[in-house]
Amino acid sequence: MIHVVLIEPEIPQNTGNIARTCAATGSTLHLVEPLGYSLDDRYLRRAGLDYWPLARVQVHPTLEAAREALAGVPWFLTSAHAQHGYTEVQFPEEVALVFGRESRGLPQEMLEEQPQSCIRIPMIEEARSLNLANSVAVIVYEALRQHGFPGLMREGKARGETQQPQWKDYL
Repeated sequence: MIHVVLIEPEIPQNTGNIARTCAATGSTLHLVEPLGYSLDDRYLRRAGLDYWPLARVQVHPTLEAAREALAGVPWFLTSAHAQHGYTEVQFPEEVALVFGRESRGLPQEMLEEQPQSCIRIPMIEEARSLNLANSVAVIVYEALRQHGFPGLMREGKARGETQQPQWKDYL
């Protein structure tokens, strides 16, 4: 199982997109307060489209509460300044992938606590960072790939074989 942990996310559209990725992959989304928006935000709901009923979302009042909820689960911290690329590590089957605020990333002291668990996505030197939702998708799918995409469909269905809820019902 993959746990995506967002520490004090600021942009509702990113969180909505991440919730959609988590729903589509069977991952659990953990939001650590304070949030930079309300969970009732229409941009958050719109970005998640009709995937909200599939999303498993847990809200934690503090980082310590999130750590308690995920006790025993290895944490991998993401940072543009990490020394190891996300493809250089072997993710355990149950893992917490931890992402910081869009504007500042994870706190430096948190990164210094466990430098061996810090990972990055390669990019050109001039780039500061990638979009948070894109970063989550890249790393979640690598963790899933390493274990053979457990629980996910490996083949597509023909159009019309599934009944989708109407996305406008969630706006």
